Amino acid sequence: MSLAQVRRAEAAFLIPTYDRLPVLFRRGRGLYLYDDHGRAYLDFLTGIGVNALGHAHPAILRALKKQAGQLLHVSNLFYHDHQAALARKLTHISGLDRVFFTNSGTEAIEGALKLARAYARLNNPNGRKPRWRILALDNSFHGRTFGALAATGQAKYRAPFMPLMPGVRFVRFNDVRDLERQFDSSVCAILLEPIQGEGGIQPLSKQFLQRARQLARKHDALLIADEIQCGLGRTGHWFASEALGVQPDLITVAKPLAAGLPLGAILATERAARAFHPGMHGTTFGGGPLACAVALAFLETIERERLLSNIRRTGRYFRARLEDLKKRYDFIRTVRGAGLMLAVELSFPGKEIVKQALARGVVLNCTHNTVLRFLPPYIVRPRHVDQVISVLDSLFARHLAEQRSAPKL
Repeated sequence: MSLAQVRRAEAAFLIPTYDRLPVLFRRGRGLYLYDDHGRAYLDFLTGIGVNALGHAHPAILRALKKQAGQLLHVSNLFYHDHQAALARKLTHISGLDRVFFTNSGTEAIEGALKLARAYARLNNPNGRKPRWRILALDNSFHGRTFGALAATGQAKYRAPFMPLMPGVRFVRFNDVRDLERQFDSSVCAILLEPIQGEGGIQPLSKQFLQRARQLARKHDALLIADEIQCGLGRTGHWFASEALGVQPDLITVAKPLAAGLPLGAILATERAARAFHPGMHGTTFGGGPLACAVALAFLETIERERLLSNIRRTGRYFRARLEDLKKRYDFIRTVRGAGLMLAVELSFPGKEIVKQALARGVVLNCTHNTVLRFLPPYIVRPRHVDQVISVLDSLFARHLAEQRSAPKL
């Protein structure tokens, strides 16, 4: 089918929830996607942080082919070879103790919120007034199911579906005083992203995160780190909270975990995990043999190819090149992020820049209206960064020229 035929079919049969760009991708290899005409596009979005090893990585293909020929699915009522091995690896790199597998990031958030409520109920001696409130942050994004949406600190996502799950209060981003004011004995958990993704690549301060850790410990509440976008190597560390010197009680992960297959997880301390017992939570597809086998290959490849050091090294180079652009174009407000999770905030909407970059063979996206977001694969090299910078420089120069030639009102 041609792009036009696919678009007509989607218009006839799909619920229209996506504003798609007019490209039909057929295959991928390394850092590149290829459309139905065979044109190559440098992928600096990676399926919104999912294809962290790029496309068709040999280690992922081997794991897929081997496991697909053996066992695709088995119920969680039985054992298979890969869940325990993957859980062992995740606990090793996180320092936590237990794992529950899900299908997605938003399901991991839902499970973490349930676990926090269950933990508060279990640790409620003498029937005192229960702790049940959740603290979340302004500008956050945690998913689109009812619980995750209720804890998302952007009204535009919540408003169409009100009323949502009760009990969530929002703390001003990086405002330690507001955190201290709101963190009382009714709180069972605080949910936060060490680097807000959909919120515009906004890093949490070390001071704020460490104070959240102290207050959670004081009130016997759980600190939940949503590392669905910023975790599993994206910042050059296994976890962004690790780089800030904080050990959460729960960490949620997903996006890159199975290198393109749906898989998420809740990582938990032993103390927190004890609040769940058989029958309290479950999943049909989460932690299936195919996804777990691929996830093991993903984590082993990061270690074998020493990709964390490449993320830090190339991330520093990329940020420096973006800072050079900022010096030349005054409509670039800020450059921010860590590792290979970077952003440029513009003084104007970035949607047209995304479209123009796509026309020049570069895939990126715009979040929070004015923020160009970059989530390249962990295998990226400086030469790929240079290619993207060259395209951005050309587009920014054109925008500047248009600004200067526009009639003054």
